[in-house]
Amino acid sequence: MNFMGGDGGDDGDDKEKAEEEERERQEAIREAEERRKEKHRKMEEEREKMRQDIRDKYNIKKKEEIVEAAPQEEPNPLMRKKKTPEELAAEAEQEELDDFTKLKNQIETQVNELKTQIEGKCVMQ
Repeated sequence: MNFMGGDGGDDGDDKEKAEEEERERQEAIREAEERRKEKHRKMEEEREKMRQDIRDKYNIKKKEEIVEAAPQEEPNPLMRKKKTPEELAAEAEQEELDDFTKLKNQIETQVNELKTQIEGKCVMQ
């Protein structure tokens, strides 16, 4: 009796079956991701509608944001480019600077420029 030999035909079938299951699994993952993205897009639309209603009610103008074209999605989010420590630090610094801090810094810069201009025009005798 030869239990190990077999006819060799089952190995090919098992391999094809495993590949088919893997393709189905990948497809299911992709479909779930698309459903998730669509769900979040709809939720964001609803939120934006509520925000606009509030803006209209209180006559608030919407901040104009420069919206770049939708970035090209990479096929695998795990393979995206990792940020350098410098990029992470710059992002953290930008998050810390709120609108008031930015305005304060802008005013200080303008005051210093004016001070320099005035000092350049005034001559002590």
